[in-house]
Amino acid sequence: MRVVTTISVVVLASAGIGHAVVTSLDAEIARVDPFKDMKNRPAAGHGMNVLLVGTDGRDRITEAERRKYRLGGAPCHCTDTVMIVHIAEGRERASIVSLPRDSYAETPAHTDQVTGKQHGPHPLKLNAAYAEGGPQLTVRTVESMTHVKIDHYLEVDFTSFMRTVDVLGGVEVCTVRPLKDSYSGLDLPAGSHTLNGGQSLQYVRSRHVDGASDLGRMQRQQRFLAALIERATSSGVLLNPLKFRDVTRAVLGSVRADKGFGTDELLELGRAMRNFSLSSSEFTTVPIGKMGYAVKGIGSTLKWDEEKSARLFQSLRDDQPLAAPRKTEREVERAKALPVDVAPQQIRVQVENGTPTEGLARRVDGALAATGFRTTRQPVNAPDRTFKRTVIAYDPRWDRSAKSLATALPGSELRAVKGRGPLMKVIVGADFKEIERVRAEDPQRGEAGVVTGDQVVCP
Repeated sequence: MRVVTTISVVVLASAGIGHAVVTSLDAEIARVDPFKDMKNRPAAGHGMNVLLVGTDGRDRITEAERRKYRLGGAPCHCTDTVMIVHIAEGRERASIVSLPRDSYAETPAHTDQVTGKQHGPHPLKLNAAYAEGGPQLTVRTVESMTHVKIDHYLEVDFTSFMRTVDVLGGVEVCTVRPLKDSYSGLDLPAGSHTLNGGQSLQYVRSRHVDGASDLGRMQRQQRFLAALIERATSSGVLLNPLKFRDVTRAVLGSVRADKGFGTDELLELGRAMRNFSLSSSEFTTVPIGKMGYAVKGIGSTLKWDEEKSARLFQSLRDDQPLAAPRKTEREVERAKALPVDVAPQQIRVQVENGTPTEGLARRVDGALAATGFRTTRQPVNAPDRTFKRTVIAYDPRWDRSAKSLATALPGSELRAVKGRGPLMKVIVGADFKEIERVRAEDPQRGEAGVVTGDQVVCP
């Protein structure tokens, strides 16, 4: 997520501050050659594709910051974050696709940049490609997996991320439930918060606030990126040369880019993005076909869904929007639902009738299924038919799913039952009235779960 600072620079160029300022920025960016001697590359599509990577470099972070923000571990010299940013040919849209760092990948043949040893094609986790072959192997691996030609490469580390957020005066994020991670030190109560650079780093790095691990972390990164863009475009920094200078200085210390991404490219994008808005940006994560895909010598990986991923990357090559067309006001009104932490499509439910009313379990089962819950479609009568209040029996390990189900059953009682497993049991009581429609906290559109920036920032 450190890479979002580079997007800020691109947006800031739209202020028309001048060729001289941007030229000085170009002169200070460290250069790499990720495309050297590359052959058999994918055919160029329409628009521009930028591979943005965030590394875990922390050399310029102070000792006090290391302790405060839990940054004391040794860096792995790998990519902490990998994203493809597709800028539409007409420069009216940006599509940002997160590639999980634990994705199962197969590298092309290459030379290990540390040992100099020649390697044939072999499997690894995506983030390990950087450690073995640096930017070049990272680009080659991504192109091999996606068949999307990468036009430019940008790399940012922890330091520039923290400094840029601080120069902007912080970034606002919202959460519907408390977020606490003992590993990163993140501790946010539910609500709206303005985070400084160190807190923002904790927010985008946290992997242990829920069972979603890296996938949940990427959703928070996408939400943060949208909030950062909003902050940069609404804070007046685009019109303030001094602020612009301060932000670029915060970024320059650790950005690396390919030689072809220079002054002219920055100015061109800046001019095109003058009317850019949050609704013009869209975010998604590559569809996952199998979680916990075990590979000998590598460990647990994430296996992409081949068909869905192919369609996603074909859309990038064809320069097509990923998000579904905007709904009409009537459709939006009809689809209003209460936000929950876990999508109903991920929650399995068995319904039992705890009242003398015949057919009630069947009615509740159908209503839950219509709302998206994965019911067994085999409702039964409970042994006890005298329940006054609806009860949800659940395994404590699936407490987030239970709370999401309880939102759809207002007034219901949650009862923890150890060892029950992921299947929730709803015993319908005499107090039942109706099922409330619910939706996941992050609105999902299409098979790839695409959201636009205005959907994920604070209201």
